[in-house]
Amino acid sequence: MSNAPEHCNDNGNDLPALDFHSPGRFAIHNPPTEGGEPAVRPEPAPFILGQHEPMEAASAPELLRSHALALIGQARRSLCLYTPDLEAWLYDQRAVGDACSRFLRAHPRNHLRILLRDSSLAVRNGHRLLRLAHQLPSNCQIRKLHPDYPADDLAYLLVDDCGLLLRPAPLLPAAQIHYQNRARVRQLQRQFDQAWNTSLSDPNLRSFLL
Repeated sequence: MSNAPEHCNDNGNDLPALDFHSPGRFAIHNPPTEGGEPAVRPEPAPFILGQHEPMEAASAPELLRSHALALIGQARRSLCLYTPDLEAWLYDQRAVGDACSRFLRAHPRNHLRILLRDSSLAVRNGHRLLRLAHQLPSNCQIRKLHPDYPADDLAYLLVDDCGLLLRPAPLLPAAQIHYQNRARVRQLQRQFDQAWNTSLSDPNLRSFLL
């Protein structure tokens, strides 16, 4: 005998079964948390390094990620990142980390150098570029700016000898992007190299990378 209850109305009559149709699956799109992954994986901007001469401007995080991907994905020799704190919202992204990893593994002479002011946030929260420096210490190096060095209050990414993602106000998600500006890249490369030569080994990074 079945123990299932019968479907009856108040008069004791059987009720007809409900005909239920599922609406199917639907997606839930939650906005990314600060410094987290974007809801949609970014695509590289459609500009060619060394050929596209007009300056591009971006004032939204997703656009900056798109340009960063395009620049890193076309790098052939060197990447130099000058940053206040490794800017997790821009560089601690899976697509960007994967692009940096492919670049460094493509040739043993390819290198990524990173100069930063403060590593505490990246060390506390974790960062893809820190893990990459741990995996490939000869090709990916991270150092701290000397506190007495007259550093500029800006952030930038130098790509080979012609590509540049320049952020004059690091607190704002805005940038000027150059795919072909050898003169400006050469100027910033000199400044970067001078700052690198006076930079320090960061104890926080040393313990993280061991």
